[in-house]
Amino acid sequence: MKIVIIGAGPGGYVAALKGAQMGADVTVIEGKEVGGTCLNEGCIPTKTLIASAEAYATALHCDSYGIDFSGTLTPNVQKLMARKNGVISTQVKGIRALFKSWGVKLKEGRGSFISDKEVKIVKSDGQEEIVSGDKFIIATGSRPASIATFPFDGKRIISSTDALNMEGIPASMIIIGAGVMGCEFGCIYQSFGTDVTLVELMPRALTTEDPEISQILERELKKKKIKLFTNVKVDRVSVEEDGVRAFLSNGKELKAEKLLVTIGRAFNSDGLGLDKVGVTPGKGGVIQVNAMMQTSNPDVYAIGDVIGGMLLAHVASTEGVTAIKNTMGHKEEMDYSCVPAGIFTSPEIGSVGQREHQLQEQGVKYRKGQFHYRALGKAHAMGEITGMFKILADETGEKILGVHIVGHNASDIIHEAAVAMKAGLSVKALAETIHAHPTLAEGLMEAAEDVFGEAIHTPKK
Repeated sequence: MKIVIIGAGPGGYVAALKGAQMGADVTVIEGKEVGGTCLNEGCIPTKTLIASAEAYATALHCDSYGIDFSGTLTPNVQKLMARKNGVISTQVKGIRALFKSWGVKLKEGRGSFISDKEVKIVKSDGQEEIVSGDKFIIATGSRPASIATFPFDGKRIISSTDALNMEGIPASMIIIGAGVMGCEFGCIYQSFGTDVTLVELMPRALTTEDPEISQILERELKKKKIKLFTNVKVDRVSVEEDGVRAFLSNGKELKAEKLLVTIGRAFNSDGLGLDKVGVTPGKGGVIQVNAMMQTSNPDVYAIGDVIGGMLLAHVASTEGVTAIKNTMGHKEEMDYSCVPAGIFTSPEIGSVGQREHQLQEQGVKYRKGQFHYRALGKAHAMGEITGMFKILADETGEKILGVHIVGHNASDIIHEAAVAMKAGLSVKALAETIHAHPTLAEGLMEAAEDVFGEAIHTPKK
């Protein structure tokens, strides 16, 4: 079986390796660098900067840990970017080494269909090559959308990609959008000393998350002196010699050195020659697929951001594995019912399953249990007492419907809940599972106990 994959991001490269493991002849075409947006312009570089921001914040408050320090602490942008680029480089080399190990052929250039069995590759030097295949997977991802109201210039009005390649720490920054990306960048740059203002069209930050979780994060943003304007939009912006001025729909004016736009993604389906394989993109360039990841052409599959839905790297990877198995003759459908997600704000957020407002909108009867970080000995020992565990269960308290955590290491702890939900474990089973002490994960056990009003370290209600 000859499989050709266009795109080597977290969907494409994982699909390629899985295909090679299953015995397929795999060719991957990539126009930029392996790892895609996630590795080069998204997940990994942002988390690298977050790690530096957290180290800096901890060092600034080392006296609270009983450590005396005399001297000056200053973020060194050149070193920050060098460290970030070093992490990316290491990961890129790792993927390329895996390709070599499994015999995956990597073709560097932009690929487009010229027939239902052939893809033309245009290389950076203009040379062309044609590769043929039996099955094809489109994994071309997405990019920051160009919005007429906020034209990117890379200097004053910047995209998320620009924000990862700064030459200095801006004194002030307006961020349009208080979603995942906006809140993460807000926390990063505030930690380095930037005066941050978030502007959000919706009633609250992180509207995709459980309302109580968003409320706790908003409280922490306020403590960090990050200003948040909700229920308001930016009508227009004006680039000035010394910064950017934003005019809000409520009549307010904001001015900052930089304006970061974190709303809107454009899907990379243009220029692929989809008409040659009988595939017509939907609104905004989204490629429609079925549960087996097939497009309207059964020999052409699509995965990751380019199909819309949950724009998460790990979802793209799982879609890639699902697509490969189907190209190899298996019959497997993608399951989105239990997808964990992490948001790397300060504090972190981890979530899986239904949110409370969704259950309310659906008229589902439910029970919930909660437990706060401040009741955990480990949280006090770490100096990380901000946060909460929240479990949503069905009316009987048997089935776990959703779990939401805000607090230190939430993005890691949430996977315990994801495993429990995937395995169909009851809330009782989670509550009765012995958790090591002292750990943060004990909070999940206590939240499960609280569903039944039995949490040991919670005052009587």
